[in-house]
Amino acid sequence: MTELPDPGHQPADDVSDAEVEAVGALTAALESVERARGHLYSFHQLTGKADFELGDAVQKLRTAGRTELADQIENDVVGRNVLAGRWTFQIIEEYDDGYYGRVKDAERAAREQLLGGVRHVYEARLKERRRSSGRPGHEATPDDA
Repeated sequence: MTELPDPGHQPADDVSDAEVEAVGALTAALESVERARGHLYSFHQLTGKADFELGDAVQKLRTAGRTELADQIENDVVGRNVLAGRWTFQIIEEYDDGYYGRVKDAERAAREQLLGGVRHVYEARLKERRRSSGRPGHEATPDDA
């Protein structure tokens, strides 16, 4: 068991702690954007499910003899845009092509420029400070387990 930090998460020797911390902050921001993107997919799926449920409710209204009400809901709500001219898939595409893409590119560019492209350097350093070396469950790498 070597108990040395994972070499795959080590930047060049001349990288400062401030640079590692700055890229770590960018990565944390990207992670928040990734979570927001996941919520957009939840919004997308739930809205689509709701639209089909509305369609089912319209059919139940027809079965109940409430054709006029069913027609009104079907024509006004079923298949309706959630924003002007957009269904949820279009919102996701615009988010992906705009904000999400820019944040992802910015994090990658900073990581490549400052850390040689190495990912999670800040977290790897944090792991080394917080783990209890030599203790089960605190190994430096999977090979040490």
